[in-house]
Amino acid sequence: MKFKNLDFDPARNPAVLDTATWDAPAVCRCLNQLPQGYVGSLVQAAENRRKLPAQNGFTPYDGSLAGKDGKTLFLAGMPDRQQIFVELAPQQSESVMGTALHQQKLDSGCLRAYAASAQNLDRFFRKVAPKKGPLALGSTPRLGIGVRMTTSCWPAILKAMDQKKFSSNMIQNSVRELNLMPKLLEAGAPEKNYACGFGTIETGYTGSTFEGLWVYGVLEGLKYPKDLPYGADADHIQVKRDPQGLDRAKRVIDSGRYYTFYTIDMADILGYQAMLEKDSAKAIAFFGQKITDSSLRKEIAQYHQQGRTIAGIRYQPDEAALGRLVGKFWDSLRIMEELARYINSLKDGQKFDLEFAMDEHPPEVPAFDCLTTNEEVLFVLLEIQRRGLPVTHIAPNFGAEKGLDYRCPDGLDGLEKRIVAQFGIAEEFGVMLDFHSADDLTAGPRRVIQKATGGKHHFKISPMLQLLYAEVLSEVHPDLFKEWWQDAQAYARREAEAGSAFARQCLKDFDPQKAPSRHDLFFHHYSFAFVGKRGPDGQFLHRHRFYDLSPAFYQAYEDRLVRYLSMLAEELF
Repeated sequence: MKFKNLDFDPARNPAVLDTATWDAPAVCRCLNQLPQGYVGSLVQAAENRRKLPAQNGFTPYDGSLAGKDGKTLFLAGMPDRQQIFVELAPQQSESVMGTALHQQKLDSGCLRAYAASAQNLDRFFRKVAPKKGPLALGSTPRLGIGVRMTTSCWPAILKAMDQKKFSSNMIQNSVRELNLMPKLLEAGAPEKNYACGFGTIETGYTGSTFEGLWVYGVLEGLKYPKDLPYGADADHIQVKRDPQGLDRAKRVIDSGRYYTFYTIDMADILGYQAMLEKDSAKAIAFFGQKITDSSLRKEIAQYHQQGRTIAGIRYQPDEAALGRLVGKFWDSLRIMEELARYINSLKDGQKFDLEFAMDEHPPEVPAFDCLTTNEEVLFVLLEIQRRGLPVTHIAPNFGAEKGLDYRCPDGLDGLEKRIVAQFGIAEEFGVMLDFHSADDLTAGPRRVIQKATGGKHHFKISPMLQLLYAEVLSEVHPDLFKEWWQDAQAYARREAEAGSAFARQCLKDFDPQKAPSRHDLFFHHYSFAFVGKRGPDGQFLHRHRFYDLSPAFYQAYEDRLVRYLSMLAEELF
């Protein structure tokens, strides 16, 4: 089917559209063909809260069953992989869900069908079953789980959450990984973006959209037999330093309006050089440059220099120190203020989690030159408090690097010392520490995080779920894996030829005599681009193949992912 300029099969390309109902006539035909005896048994089962029977590819999901004002609603799958909401209601009763796309009389009332669209899902969670949807979990410890492979991941995530009793933001991808649906449907060239520690990439490389990821994620949550506590994170909403940076961030937030967690990535606009300024006079000058109003300067100086002891740490910056802090953070705090107001206006009273992320850094700043200090955390949280911002999470730079284990010169002892101090500070302000870029941290750093926080933290992963997918693919469908592996190798070689020292290093130790492996360094770092790759005409090249594999593959992947997530939960929480 064609949606604007993008030609694809939604049944084999989940998490692209903001609906799981794309062919209303097919839905109506299917419902009209259901035998009356079956519909009657379905009505009885729903009214008595018994297991909902399936027939001829029409599959109601028990976990979604909910009642409201004498009406019963549930989610159902169709033979063509579409999904719909079904409402069983008395005749002439007012609909809970708005405009139905199908309605038929029953002996005991009527059956109505509604599109499983973002708008209808939001209405269902607001008006019918709030506990069945994504939640703002506040200070609840959890995993943030990047789901580049969408519907392949969620069954394992929910199973692991259930078994190990942990919470998660199970709907999570970043602005680099996702598209905005209107832009993707234009089938134009993807935008360029910067990935910390990697370089320039094309955005939206999963092929998913912010809108589609939320829809398909909450649908998977509805299908699960139990109501589990999960959230949805619009991750790494970047605010760039260019004139359009703020408007671009707002467009991303528009696309993620139904999410419950917003990670605002300030890396590009933080004034890193201010903190590195050795000259006291120049450092003091930052204060006046950033705060031009003299009365506000006086207020800020008094507020920060009055002297405080927070979590056992003395905070009373002198003029130069305050100038450096203002120089680094003032612009980002102003923007956080504006974006918080913008999110509030979209959420219409609904709770949300909000994160101030300063864990990444631009290419001109070395990784270990921007470790977040205790003084910086105190300054930022005091300003958040002074401004009354609804920030629930903060992500300092602890020295984690994408694709690498912890290698900061201060070692694990230094890591523990910094986390203990900053965890104590965060606790005083009622916010939670978030650890990003955590996929490649080994058991040692993970145990340090658990020990230093007592398990009270937020821990984000993303690439590892896709790498485990590749690992299982190499065992079950080796031909597709080899094609993926060859594409990653070609990508790395192109980058190496263009001058990338990082790419050359990834290729350096490759042994051509060995069988292709997901552990090959170039695959680890350059495999991300293949799944959602598009051709010159803007159409997907491979994506549908990853969602149309054998049941044996998906079961093996589920088993492996459950083991991995269970291991993380045990170590971290």
